[in-house]
Formats: sequence, structure tokens, C-alpha cells
Amino acid sequence: MNTSNIVVGLDIGTTKIAAIVGRRSEHGKIEILGYGRTESIGVKRGMVSNIELTVESIRRAVQEAETKSEVEIKYVNVGIAGQHIKSLQHRGSLIRQNADVEISQQDIDTLWQSMFNLNMNPGEEIIDVIPQDYIIDNEQGIREPIGMLGNSLEANFHIIVGQTTAAKNIYKCVTKAGLEVVDLILEPIASSHAVLSDEEKEAGVVLVDIGGGTTDLAIFQDGIIRHTAVIPFGGDVLTEDVKEGCSIIRKHAEELKVKFGSALANENKDEEIVAIPGLRGRPPKEISLKNLASIIQARMEEIIEHIYYEIKNSGYEKKLIGGIVLTGGGALLRHIAQLTEFMTGMDTRIGYPNEYLAGDVPEEMASPMHATGIGLVLEGVNRIEKQLEREEKEPGEVNMKQKKSEKKGKKPMSFLKKIQDFFENDQE
Repeated sequence: MNTSNIVVGLDIGTTKIAAIVGRRSEHGKIEILGYGRTESIGVKRGMVSNIELTVESIRRAVQEAETKSEVEIKYVNVGIAGQHIKSLQHRGSLIRQNADVEISQQDIDTLWQSMFNLNMNPGEEIIDVIPQDYIIDNEQGIREPIGMLGNSLEANFHIIVGQTTAAKNIYKCVTKAGLEVVDLILEPIASSHAVLSDEEKEAGVVLVDIGGGTTDLAIFQDGIIRHTAVIPFGGDVLTEDVKEGCSIIRKHAEELKVKFGSALANENKDEEIVAIPGLRGRPPKEISLKNLASIIQARMEEIIEHIYYEIKNSGYEKKLIGGIVLTGGGALLRHIAQLTEFMTGMDTRIGYPNEYLAGDVPEEMASPMHATGIGLVLEGVNRIEKQLEREEKEPGEVNMKQKKSEKKGKKPMSFLKKIQDFFENDQE
């Protein structure tokens, strides 16, 4: 089997850790070769809280994926989320020496790389820099500046910032599990690749990924990512509320939420009752489904209020024709789309990651629960293809430019490279 085009996505979530092995088929779809999933014990709200337990969970998920796919896993694309993630907009500019020379990829790279040198608060680092649009000699809204002429080149950038220690902990867990990190990819961006169409991104859409510990949000408009945010609430808070409100143990609360939970109390009748086994020798406990739904609805309304606040805060509220797309494990909750529509007044659908998948994929992989993992594979495949394309276009030129910039010491270190160097220096 040709392993050069095989990509592994590692989704380190609060409730599960999933390793998904995939590659692009000859029809352009993503073929899932194998996957492994284990319970995530050492992660809270998207951040590692116990290194050893997380390493153990990663190992188990990867072993399962290796067995199913018959591929030895060494390199992984890792998703990064957590309540420490925030985003900001910044405009960068570059004065070109010769306005009569066409703008090249090197000019764009220089401008993009300069964004990594922005001053951040102590303990924070720039994780990713995403160009939105370019301005050449005050001419705005240019998408593809290569080949144009101009004296000044400016660009609007979407900059994603995270806590250095949180990312180092994730990196440490992955390397301790015997794997190498190819890329750290922001989870809402990964999920958006799996469940959104190009038309939706063009029209304006909000992707909401409701995970166990956090709810990730990404807003697209005109095909460009405009806003990202991480809300520190997810499905786990619902489980916790059910546990407290019904006075039952966590395991039963989770089962109740998954099997009978609803985001709208009015959709349940008063007489609908479910019995929970009593603790050792005690009689079973009866719980009204209407009562269960009102507990879930109260918390869900709070999460949707946070989502709506972020949408208004982005300034794109009136430009989102595509409405809201809900994905992640939390999107499987019954009536969640109706409650979201009712509270925000925006069209809402549930996003399944099956649009880009080959037809013979296991049914459970097409669940919103695996949107991030599949998105990590998709993004990994896209990045490899882009790199190969650039190398084919100008193999000598790219290498020469790289060597030149390395000689001059101009090449800034990416976030991942800084983390890798930190651990290498530590070992020395």
C-alpha cells in the first residue's frame, strides 16, 4: 500500500480520543481506511489535565486504528481547541522595492510570516495566521494578488492565538505516545472542512461544533473565515446538570441524556417516565422525561445565548444567508436545531461529515461526532497536495528561496516548530 498519501487525524476531545486514517480516492473523495476510538479520561474542556491518562488513551485509539487499517501510524495531524483559544483581526503591509515586478508567492509569504512576529501577551503564542483578502496600492478586496503590479501590498489576516502551555501539553502527550505531530490544526476549522459546502462558506454561515467540553465556533463569509471562538461549555455540562437535577450517578445521567434527552421540554408529555436502576438494594428511580428535557433546555439556552453573542460580536450577523450548521456529538441531541432556530431566528441544520467521504465508509463515521477527526484528515490531505503542487510548479525556485531566507535568518518559526525546539532543547 502506498503510504505517502495516507493522513491520520487525531482528535483529542474531552469525551473521546479518535484516530482516523484516510486518503484521497481516485474519485476525489476521502476513503477511511481505519479508525480507533477510546474514552478520553485525562482531558477537561479541551485541555490536558492528566498527561499519563491522555497518553494511554491516545495509544489505545492509535493501536485500534492501526489494526483496522493495517497501516503503521507514525505521523498525525492533531486538533487543538480549548477555552484558551481566541482570535483577532490584523492588517499587515509590505512596501515593495520595485513596483514594476509582478507580485510573487515570496512577497505573500514574507507578509504572512511577518504576522508571526506580532507582540502577544505573556504565555500566549500565535497558532495560525489565515489571510482573508489583499489590498494592492489601496485597491481593496483582491483574492489572488500573484502576478499583479503594485508598490504596496497589504493583507487582512485572521490570527488565532492560544496558550503556549496548553499546546505544549498536547504536543507532549502525542510524542510520549510515540507519534510525531505534522500539524496543529484549530478544531473548528477542521470541522468546517468536513461539514460545510463551498456555497455555504460563500453565502455566509456559522459552524457550531458542540463537543464534550467546549463549543467551537467558526464564521465564514465570501468564502473567507471571519471569526473563530471557543465557548467553555459543551455536552458534559448537560450531563452534570442532569446528574444534579435528577440526583443520579454520572453514568446514568449520560445514558439518559443520549437516549431520552431533548432540547425542548414541550415536546415531551407529562406521563412519559423512565426508570433508572437504584443503587445497591434500593428501588429504581422514576424520572419524568419532561423534567429531564427542561433541565437540558435551560442549559442549552445558555450555550445558544453565548453562540448568538459571538455571532453579533463578529459584525456579520446580517450577512449570514447560510444560517447555522450544528455538528459535533452535542448536535445529536433531539430538537436542538429547532431550539437554535427559535432563539437566533437563523436557519439551522445538522452537519454530517459525509459529503466528502467515499460511499463505503462505516455508518458511524458519518456521524456529526466525527466531524473534527474527518476534517483533520481532509485538511491534512489538502495541505500535502498544496505542498506537492508548489514543489512541482517551481521545484528549483522554491528550494533556492528557502535556502536564501534561511541564510538571511529571516524565516520565522511556526508555532509547532517552536514547541518542537522547546522539547528538543529540554532533552539536551
